[in-house]
Amino acid sequence: MYFSRFVTSLYLLSFAFLLQTIAGTDPLYHFCSSSQKFIDNGTYETNLNKLMGYLYLAAPPTGFGKGSVGENNDQVNGLALCRGDVSNTDCKACITESSSEIRKRCPDNKAAIIWYDYCLLKYSNVNFFGQVDHQNMFYMWNLNNVSDPDSFNQKTKELLSNLAQQAFNAMKMYATGELELEESKKLYGLTQCTRDLSSSDCKKCLDDAISKLPNCCDGKEGGRVVGGSCNIRYEIYPFVNS
Repeated sequence: MYFSRFVTSLYLLSFAFLLQTIAGTDPLYHFCSSSQKFIDNGTYETNLNKLMGYLYLAAPPTGFGKGSVGENNDQVNGLALCRGDVSNTDCKACITESSSEIRKRCPDNKAAIIWYDYCLLKYSNVNFFGQVDHQNMFYMWNLNNVSDPDSFNQKTKELLSNLAQQAFNAMKMYATGELELEESKKLYGLTQCTRDLSSSDCKKCLDDAISKLPNCCDGKEGGRVVGGSCNIRYEIYPFVNS
C-alpha cells in the first residue's frame, strides 16, 4: 500500500466538509475489542491514521476497501464496507464519521469496530482478513409484533435464505429483495458480506446470522443480525435506496 502527503492532506481537508453531511447520525453499535493499547503519538497510531486515510479513498468507489499499514507489532489491518445501495458521497461521509467516532470511543485500543446504517469500519493489530468474525455481533428489532408469528417467521427465513444465496454469488456480496405477504403487504430484506471473505465463507456467515433470528426477532415486524463479517435485515417497509 502506498501513501503520499497528497493522500493524507486530501483526507484531512475533506474530513471537516463531509462530517457536516452526516452530522447528527448516531452509530448503531461499537466494540473496543482489544485489551491491548497503543502509545499516543507512537508508530501504531501513525499507521492507524494512515490506514483511515487510505480507507476513506479506497472504499467509496466500490463500497469496500481493506488494507494494512506498518510491520510487526505496529501493523494495523482494517476494512471499510458501505451498504450496497449507498452512493459514493454518502459512503465517504459515513467512513469519515465512523473513523472520527471510533477514535473517540476507543481512543487507544489496538482493535475496534463500529457500525452505522450506511457503513462498517473495523481495524485490528491482528490480520483478520478472510476469516469470519464470530465475536463482534449484535441484534436489533422492531418492538411491534406480527399477528401470525409462525407464518411470518417462515416467510422471513425464506426471503433471507434466498437473498443469502444471491449475495454470496454476487460481485458485491450484497442482495436485496421483497416477498409478497397477505393483504397487499410486502416483506423487504437485505443480506451483505464483507468482501475479504470467500464466497463459501460469506454463505456460512449469512446462514449463521439467519439461524440467530429466533434469539432476537421472533414474530417481530423487523429485525437485524449485524456482525463484523456479514449482516442481515428485514422490515415490512422499504429501507434501501432505489
